[in-house]
Amino acid sequence: MQPSAPPFDERLTAPRSWWFIAFGVGIACALMLLPLGTLPMLAGLVGGGAAAAVVVSGYGSVRIRVVAGSLIAGDARIPLSALGEPEVLDAAEAHAWRTHRADARAFMLLRGYVRTAVRVEVTDPEDPTPYVYLSTRDPQGLAAALSAVPAA
Repeated sequence: MQPSAPPFDERLTAPRSWWFIAFGVGIACALMLLPLGTLPMLAGLVGGGAAAAVVVSGYGSVRIRVVAGSLIAGDARIPLSALGEPEVLDAAEAHAWRTHRADARAFMLLRGYVRTAVRVEVTDPEDPTPYVYLSTRDPQGLAAALSAVPAA
């Protein structure tokens, strides 16, 4: 029986300030509907705030998991056997890899509000993706989970 990777599960939640922005969108919608009366104003507050909250929640609900011999990042499921050694990126390196060093063919699950990341080479010769870039608040934990499974 092959040893499995230590469990890794991270949700890249949106920053608190984004929730204040969502509330501000609700206020803006209420102010736009204020000339129409109190009831439309309240509907704008609730409707606009709820719509903005859905957008913030959806963007902040992406997960990165290492489970059952696979890396699951957002909608992607990549077998660990197709990945090389993970490289932990500090804030400066992560910024470079998501800007001027980025490859358009790479799979990038990035969130600008998360400063650190992990970059993993894709070793599958049939896959044109050169590497996987993952924003993470725990790059050492993710790298350890990815490295724990021996290469096939």
